[in-house]
Amino acid sequence: MPAAPAPSPWHAHALQRTVAASAEPLPVPARMEWTTRPGLGPGAEILGHDLAHRRVLELGCGPGHNAAHLATRRGARVTGVDLVGLQIRRARAHYGRLSGLTFAAGHALHYLQASDEQFDAIYSVFGAIGLVPPNLLLPAITAHLKPGRTLAFSVPHPQRGGRRTTTDDRPRRDHVTLPDRTRLPLVRWEFDAKRWELHLIRAGLRITSAHDFHDGRHGPWPTTLLITAHKL
Repeated sequence: MPAAPAPSPWHAHALQRTVAASAEPLPVPARMEWTTRPGLGPGAEILGHDLAHRRVLELGCGPGHNAAHLATRRGARVTGVDLVGLQIRRARAHYGRLSGLTFAAGHALHYLQASDEQFDAIYSVFGAIGLVPPNLLLPAITAHLKPGRTLAFSVPHPQRGGRRTTTDDRPRRDHVTLPDRTRLPLVRWEFDAKRWELHLIRAGLRITSAHDFHDGRHGPWPTTLLITAHKL
């Protein structure tokens, strides 16, 4: 008999989170988080200082914390997309009661390809950007971003843990650590800011900032790379 397919690391992660804590209504987070350490770095302002009634898309929303903050505290109309249906069920259980907030299950690229919506801001926090081929995902993002509007994304820093920065466009082998400390493999596109800038330019986006953030719990190396760009 053929071997059973390996479980999706993202589904396994969501399943363990669901088993560990019931999916119930949660209070809306007081701030938006971009890094591995709560309270570190900027908040929602990097998406625009006036988000009231603006259309915002999150690619890889997980349980919906950031989307809930933007919809409630900033008055945005937010759509959160996640590959894992279980995450969407968690997000709806946590925040489905809120207005201005929609959650949809699906692959980020497929969602964009099937949509005709235009957004005032698109963002990803350790989400689809870096996990989907950038030569496909970034042009799809550009097609749905209004001119002059913002794309922002945070990714694991390519030098975390003392790694060497990649010098080509091939994905790297990486892993996801589950709550029970199991490690499941995946591939990830890990670039430094200069290489991300090249990909953004090719997609019709202009990089406006790139910041490294450190989380002292994980050694002396940077842990998060946060990039913002505008559609030309």
